[in-house]
Amino acid sequence: MPRIRYVSPGVAAAIAVVAIGAGLTTGKTVFGGGDAASGGGPSAIAGTRIDVITKATDSEFWQSMLAGSKKAGKDLGVKLGLFGPTSETDIDGQVKLVENSISRGADAIVLASNSSTALNGVVKRARAQGIKVITVDNAITTQSEGFIGTDNIKAGQQAGERMCQLLTDKGQENGKVVHETSVSGQQVLVDRYTGFKEGLAKDCPDAQIVQTLANDNDINKAVSQVGDVLSSRNDVVGVFADNNVGGTGAARAIKEKNAASRLVSVAFDSDPAEVDAVKNGTLSAIVVQNPYFFGYQGVVEAGMMVRGSRPPVKLDPGAVVIDRSLAAKPEYQSLLNPPKTKG
Repeated sequence: MPRIRYVSPGVAAAIAVVAIGAGLTTGKTVFGGGDAASGGGPSAIAGTRIDVITKATDSEFWQSMLAGSKKAGKDLGVKLGLFGPTSETDIDGQVKLVENSISRGADAIVLASNSSTALNGVVKRARAQGIKVITVDNAITTQSEGFIGTDNIKAGQQAGERMCQLLTDKGQENGKVVHETSVSGQQVLVDRYTGFKEGLAKDCPDAQIVQTLANDNDINKAVSQVGDVLSSRNDVVGVFADNNVGGTGAARAIKEKNAASRLVSVAFDSDPAEVDAVKNGTLSAIVVQNPYFFGYQGVVEAGMMVRGSRPPVKLDPGAVVIDRSLAAKPEYQSLLNPPKTKG
């Protein structure tokens, strides 16, 4: 195994700028020197086939990742395929998509895996045939050429610390909190919950997480689950939703039950419904990632590997906690409303 080279969020931002520049100029820094005439730069990978496989196509988050990939593909002149199952629960469907990429003779795959382990076999087969694999968002337990994704334990800690701060402001630091998740056992979500518990306990050691509800990535189920809790438990003062489905569902339930004034709610991601909920006070805060960066940088790094350059083994662009006071600020709009595609 290669030694892990961690890149901080600040460096990640610099790499993003370099990556964008690579598509617009000669790409000397990213692609190992040279210019178009001498075989270096993006022209060295023009025509390369890179397939991007997201966790699902039914989410604004993944549409933003695909938009980033599409822009990088255009900048670099690669032959880009954009794919994903209809739901994050469709692991078998995602395995078949990777198998299809192998059959088509892709040169590289950018993969947001729906499981940390279930795609290991097909990834090994791809790499055995010389296909470069860059993973994003969710790391897998077999080797790949690189990983781009949020440190979810750290981001979860940010969510827990904000929950504690908001509960303390309301004099409810010893209150009960419900955890709304999408899919049980997915490592990304496990890490977020682990970090959340740590962040909450740091300054609110007597706060209790009394229930975890799994919505199977179904918004309507999330609405029903949170709504039932709000109707049956007056002692619950906080809701933590660990992804966009849970966040959107929680926001709808809180609005339907007119419970925003008595409840603190912190969610992950920035679907339009979540952003609107923060702006109108239904959600207290959201932890915002950068899926557009995942997609753009994933294609850049896949191209680097095909070209023979070595990208960072691990790249974390970081996450930002956005509340109502920040939601309208210009500097956060590219995160809150990134480009999207229906690809």
